Amino acid sequence: YTVIKLFQKSSVYSTSTTFIFRMGPVISLCASAMALMFLPIAGYRPVLSFHGDIIFILYLLGLGRFFTIAAAMDTASPFEGMGAAREAYFSIICEATIFMILILFFKLTGKLSLAAYFSGSGTLDLWETAGSPLLFVVIAFFIVLLAENARVPVDDPATHLELTMIHEVMVLDHSGPDFGFIEIGVFCKLFFYSAIVSRLIAPFNPSHPVLNGGVFIASILLIYVAVGITESVIARYKMDKVPKFILTSFVLAFFTTIITLEFLK
Repeated sequence: YTVIKLFQKSSVYSTSTTFIFRMGPVISLCASAMALMFLPIAGYRPVLSFHGDIIFILYLLGLGRFFTIAAAMDTASPFEGMGAAREAYFSIICEATIFMILILFFKLTGKLSLAAYFSGSGTLDLWETAGSPLLFVVIAFFIVLLAENARVPVDDPATHLELTMIHEVMVLDHSGPDFGFIEIGVFCKLFFYSAIVSRLIAPFNPSHPVLNGGVFIASILLIYVAVGITESVIARYKMDKVPKFILTSFVLAFFTTIITLEFLK
């Protein structure tokens, strides 16, 4: 409903902005939507897939983030520049966590593809090979989900204090359809990370399509409920504690990789 209202309005542009400000929301949305093309839904093979596509996906999401940050810097606003700096800093730690998890998955499967990890029996094979330490990967990915999607305790999308914002302060000057593109892109990114986490916690692949889809939808809803509960019981951390919280995901992924590979020798 909110997105529909945004598309019924017109965008307002500051005189200090250039074409980069207008490109930011569109490229960010296209990058998030393109990433979904490589995502296995309910264990089925994705629309697009090739060896090494996971690296392409990470750079694709990074491209969307780059143009979002560039659009924020283009406004010549100190508030949006502050949020852009925080977004760039925190995303570096998230990327380190994701690459550490990819190292583990590559060592377990010998493949660099989302389809190899999360379609068919691929996820179940990961659990059978890695065992219980893979639980720490689930926790690490959930922390990355909170950070990448600006959720509590990393960020508070409902706050009205610019000094405490991260993602929301970057898009303060966007309005109308441009802000609608940003909202859709945020939803696509949240669904992307939630689908990965849900596949890790529910690696089963029932033969019946309806049952398979039901398991996938239920696990996605479980992730959304977990995000809601997290936002309800935990307050947003102080800005100096946010990097430590995100760094916890890297530590979990690192030790999971070391322990798993050591046991596989």
